[in-house]
Amino acid sequence: MLQPVPVWTYPPDPMTRRPSLPALALLVAACGAGPSPSPATPVSPALSASSEPTPPLPPAVHHAPADLDPSLATAQAPEVFFADFATTKGHFVLEVHRAWAPHGADRFYNLVKLGLFDDTRFFRAIPDFMVQFGIPGDPQVAAKWQSATIPDDPVSQSNLRGFVTFAQTGQPNSRTTQIFICYENHPQLDSSGFAPFAKVVRGMDVVDAFYKGYGEGAPSGQGPNQERIQNEGNAYLDQEFPKLDRILSTRFTER
Repeated sequence: MLQPVPVWTYPPDPMTRRPSLPALALLVAACGAGPSPSPATPVSPALSASSEPTPPLPPAVHHAPADLDPSLATAQAPEVFFADFATTKGHFVLEVHRAWAPHGADRFYNLVKLGLFDDTRFFRAIPDFMVQFGIPGDPQVAAKWQSATIPDDPVSQSNLRGFVTFAQTGQPNSRTTQIFICYENHPQLDSSGFAPFAKVVRGMDVVDAFYKGYGEGAPSGQGPNQERIQNEGNAYLDQEFPKLDRILSTRFTER
């Protein structure tokens, strides 16, 4: 029997002001969207059109469930490090600052080190808002991480374009593995406790290109249902939402 799971659709879409029903009771108020100041994050130039054929994508990296156990996520992150994401649209690189959000940076460092993001999907992508990822593709692995929460961090940076933050349920200390990247400036999220720990320093054009056609997730939208992702994994997403972009592999890199 499928078990109910917490739904990380917080932050709510500021365009609709309609968070998912499970999250609604957890929210004091939905965040509205206002005029955005100029982006404060370095953005890569748009890719130029080319007549060259697109090379085939490398295969996604897979790991045994035992190698992705939360009990292995114990390392402390360096003060600054870089993570490269190979995706179906190309590569992007994150610059992580532990001083910005120590608990978040440590968790992210361990997730990359273990390979938890490998062969997962960008399951929630909303134009002008954000793209969200981080649910393991194997339900056996996802189930183990549901209760592997980390303490909240004070907010020291703003949720601007290209900044990277953990999603949460709206409850204190609810962060686990789900992460989002802002498409535009959304400083209104700062007061709700969203503490950025990284920013995109290369490949923001790749992040901008991720498929957004499914919109907000169910039940408030037509996109993927997070409870089903948790319980059915990549099989559900690939069958019902085949256009979603994917993370093929992650690794630590030099800038």
